[in-house]
Amino acid sequence: MKQSRMYIPTLKQIPSDAEAVSHQLMLRAGYIRQVSAGAYALLPLAWDVILKIENIIRKEMKKIDAVEMMMPALIPADLWKESGRFKTYGENLFKFEDRHDREFILGPTHEETFTSVIKEQLNSYKKLPMVLYELQPKYRDEDRPRYGLLRCREFYMKDAYSFAANAEQTDVIFNQMETAYKNIFDACKLDYRTIIGNAGPMGGTDSKEFSVVAGIGEDTIVFSDDSNYSANLEMATSKIEQVPSEKHLPMEEVSTPDAHTIDALAKFLQIEPNKIMKAVAVMADEQPVLVMIRGDYQVNSIKLRNVLNVNLVEEATPDEVRKVFGSAPGFISPYGIADDVKVIFDSSLEGLDNFVIGANKDDKHLINANFEDVVEGPVEFNDVRVVKEGEVSPDGHGHLEFTKGIEIGHIFKLGTRFSNSLGANFIDEDGKSKPLLMGSYGIGISRLLSAIIEQHNDENGIVWPAKLSPFQVHVVPIKYSNDDQHKLSDEVVQLLQDEGFDVLLDDRNERAGVKFADSDLMGFPIRITVGKKAVDSIVELKLRKTGETIEVNKDELVNSVKILLKNQ
Repeated sequence: MKQSRMYIPTLKQIPSDAEAVSHQLMLRAGYIRQVSAGAYALLPLAWDVILKIENIIRKEMKKIDAVEMMMPALIPADLWKESGRFKTYGENLFKFEDRHDREFILGPTHEETFTSVIKEQLNSYKKLPMVLYELQPKYRDEDRPRYGLLRCREFYMKDAYSFAANAEQTDVIFNQMETAYKNIFDACKLDYRTIIGNAGPMGGTDSKEFSVVAGIGEDTIVFSDDSNYSANLEMATSKIEQVPSEKHLPMEEVSTPDAHTIDALAKFLQIEPNKIMKAVAVMADEQPVLVMIRGDYQVNSIKLRNVLNVNLVEEATPDEVRKVFGSAPGFISPYGIADDVKVIFDSSLEGLDNFVIGANKDDKHLINANFEDVVEGPVEFNDVRVVKEGEVSPDGHGHLEFTKGIEIGHIFKLGTRFSNSLGANFIDEDGKSKPLLMGSYGIGISRLLSAIIEQHNDENGIVWPAKLSPFQVHVVPIKYSNDDQHKLSDEVVQLLQDEGFDVLLDDRNERAGVKFADSDLMGFPIRITVGKKAVDSIVELKLRKTGETIEVNKDELVNSVKILLKNQ
């Protein structure tokens, strides 16, 4: 392929609005161009990388008998209303009406669509299990698209769905998919972690995320410094060190004027925040819930939503605290709270004695409170807190550390969440009708492009792994108009193409410095420079990754390229 015939609009300057390194390099190297906020044209070089990633994915999917197909991006809104996600997915949905006033959405994911299509045919245990997948664009109306391909309104994705008759079949597919995903990300030469994740608006259980370690990442990965424990911050937990028990003191009401925050209260009472039982009033699916947690922790809304098994959790307004909870904002507690308020106690409170809580009165708190003073009967504890760096790992080995990561894949078991709501049933071996058990498995393909570049770059540009690079070899004649260089360059290209290598020939009438800078920027593994020694059939090979150079004769070229690419 001649470079003069390729569309590669490189830039000399770093675009001012590009924050992520991958975004800067893809713009400068001519891989992408923005069409609108959160929507990018994938130019020829980027699309070539996408196709190579697709080939890796297809190879791994065939190994586990996953079958490729294609669903429409245009989805009737009624399907999402049946599942309940039309409302809970919120403003991220692209919604519109056709000329007949029928409501549609642009698919952000395809659980409902796949379920509706297969439910008439996958109606017997004899036809199960089944795994179907697709490679296609998805659409989410992100409020703040940024970082190039990392957070877009239109993005390219591989999504797969499994349908099974029992938990055993689901487990086998889940484990096969996890292995396949690891093989895919290993082939992409990524430094990543497999972590405990949250299924989010999809619902389901047994969620695992695959996250690339990168400073620009929007996710926080929590991991142990002495074990294999790793989780998304939304799902991470820790081992709470037991506090020494104390002799219970008489509870007492005290005046705490203007002590509306934990810090203000701790300062006023001259105590540590971990001696305060903090109350957070929320509305969970419009029902009042009071969450009690130690004063030095924050409530994790994802964990809380999972414990309550609700779709939406919102902090109660001061007006709701007075009218719905029957309490005083800033001084609320379970002590004398309204009977219809559900109370959740975080596990950080277990074993706590003589703590401070609100008195449900303005400017009043209770000191030396204990559980027998606050609630009747046994107390159930749930983990609904955000963990802190340095805490003991939940497996007891090591301490928790935080790092930033980019989510590139997610697998989780959906159970009967969608088969129940959409009526996807099958007849089991006993002739009974049961809902299909489902799983969902996604890879952000266009996001992978950014993640790979975030980990494979240097001060001069992108450094592609050989299997993903748009071209393995970049042939750069110093002066293509020179007869000897022209002839040898064409011969080199033909030799390498005959051996199956993807080769780009820089036939442009540009200065050598411009050609070399563009070559480094685009990031192909090997550059072959054809210069003054062309008359003797000698060229220079340069490894993009290390900068090493060697001179070889044309007759030794193919073997040299094979050897050099072997470990790239």
